[in-house]
Formats: sequence, C-alpha cells, structure tokens
Amino acid sequence: MLSLVLSISVSGLVAQYYTQIEATEYDHVNNRWLVSNGNSIIAQANDGTLSYFGTGAANYGMEAMGNTLFAIHSSTIKGYDLTTGAQVMNVTVPGVSFMNGMASDGNNKIWVTDFSAKKIIEINVSDLSAPVITTVVTNTVSTPNGIVHDPANGRLIFVNWGASAPIKALDLYDYSVSTLTTTTLTNCDGIDIDGNGNFYVSSWSPTRITKFTNDFSSSEIIPTAGLSSPADISYAQEIDVLGVANSGNETLTLIAFTPNSLVENASNPHGIKLFPNPVVSNSLLEFDLGTANVLSLEIYDIGGRKVKTISRTNLANGFQRIILDRSGLNAGLYSIVLNTSVGESTLPFVVSMD
Repeated sequence: MLSLVLSISVSGLVAQYYTQIEATEYDHVNNRWLVSNGNSIIAQANDGTLSYFGTGAANYGMEAMGNTLFAIHSSTIKGYDLTTGAQVMNVTVPGVSFMNGMASDGNNKIWVTDFSAKKIIEINVSDLSAPVITTVVTNTVSTPNGIVHDPANGRLIFVNWGASAPIKALDLYDYSVSTLTTTTLTNCDGIDIDGNGNFYVSSWSPTRITKFTNDFSSSEIIPTAGLSSPADISYAQEIDVLGVANSGNETLTLIAFTPNSLVENASNPHGIKLFPNPVVSNSLLEFDLGTANVLSLEIYDIGGRKVKTISRTNLANGFQRIILDRSGLNAGLYSIVLNTSVGESTLPFVVSMD
C-alpha cells in the first residue's frame, strides 16, 4: 500500500539562496535541514528561512552523527559542531578521485563512496583529531553514489550511477560486495532508510523517489512534485520526513509521511480532510464529530510545538466545515490535531509560499 505523502519545495527566501546543491541532512539537534551548497552549507529552518551554517563548507555528501556534522568538501572530510557550527575535524583522504556519498553507524564510523575510483572508504572518527582511514573496497565494479548503513543486517547499502543501476550491499563482517537487485532506474543518486527498515532511492531517470522493502523484493513509487535531478537524500526518522536535494532546480523538497491505511484510519477516526492542500491562503477543513464533544482543535509545527488554536469550544455534533486561515503560519509542514471526548485525530498538511 502506498503511504500518503505531502511535499513542499523551497528555494531562496532571504539573502542566502541555494546554488550547486548536492546533498541534504536533517539536523536532529536543532530540528532543521542542512544543505550542501557549493562552498558553503545552508541551514533551512522550519519556516523555510535560510541562513548560513557558520563558515561550513560542503559540496557533496553529509552525515549528522551525535553533535557533529561530517561533510565532504573536495578531497577532505570536515566535521562541524551542530550547535556552534565550529569546525572540529579536517582530514584529507589520500588517493581519492571523487568522494560523493556518505553514511554513518551513529557511533564512531563513517563511510564514503569514491564515485570515480569505485572505492568505499571507512573512517573511524572516535578521535576527531586523529581519524583512522581505511579503504575497505578497492573496486565496486559499478559506480557507487549514495550509501546508507543498515544496522539490522550488519551491512551498507549503496546505489549506483548508470543504466539499469544495481543496488548493492557491503557486508561489514568480511567487506564482501553483493548485488541485491538490478533496477530499471538510470543514474541512482541518493539512498536512505526509515525507522521500519525500508529504503528510499532517488533517480534521475525516471525522475522519482522509489521506496524498497528491506529485502528489496518489492518497491513502490512515491508520488512527489517538483523533483529535478534529485541528488542525495536524508530520511529524518525522528519526524518521518524525507529531504531531497534537487540539483536540477536548486530546491529542497520535503516529503512528510503519514501512516499507511490501517494506522491512518486509527489516527484519524474523525476523517479530517483539508483542501486545497498544500494551503496557499485559506483552505476548507472538514471532519465528522458524530456524537463527540470537541476539547481542542489545534495546529502543531513539524517540531511538535503548538502554533495555533482553531477552537477550544464545543462544536455541534455531526459533520463540520471550517475555513482554515493560514495567517501566522509560515511555509512549512504542520499537523492539525482534533481532540474530542472519543479520541484524537491527526492530519499532516503543508503551507506553501505565497
């Protein structure tokens, strides 16, 4: 079953703007998105505003681990404190041609793909002042791009460039490489994993996001507007949002996932609907109270903070229609939460730029 998704694409909103973007990473410490931007890194806040992430620089893959953002900048791997933006690591990786994708184990290791040399490099960053670099695969045969750690199966999964691009696994026990599936996709760029072990892959042809089950036995297309040469991606498991860096049109697309049908019905017993969605000015909110009494009808941002109260008074029983005024809501991802005497309903929605 397809998951319901909402998406929003954001480009430059202030003096800072996206240019030459290649990767995005969710900053779990500060609840924001970081985007590699040529010779800089841009931070996108929940309201869509952009600012420079200190003097940080990244032109390809990035990975947040603990309180550190690791970033590829040409032949170096840099580390930055997520809170202060200060540089805490800078190491040149010898013998590389074109470092591109990056993954981490969430503890003390990061891995980097070398697109041109067809290598995979492991870096132990337990000591940021003296990281240990090891080439664990000298020839992937294919052209490796995005890479992700699959902890449940003790492996790395990486996607590849080219026609009928294979998706491969690197066993972290013996560093052997195997092909998991040969796709019909051309030029796969990014890959990441959600909290249920499903994988998401960006491809240039067809231009899309494809979701694969953990064993790669089945897949589905995630319908998403605004994609253009989708590059590296980041699945924020904390908030169930997938970020996609579009290198073709210099935008960041955020895809918010809601549960599939069975769970969705349980989390939306009052059948909340909102249209149009995304919200541009005003939208029509519909729901069915039955015999329930309304305790609250509120809006929360992507970080779980209440940003607006629509109603705290009892509404008449039965079917309801209310105009949702977007005033006071910046562009971004939100949820409507209806709390009644018989339960709670939640509906994610998007507010678009004016």
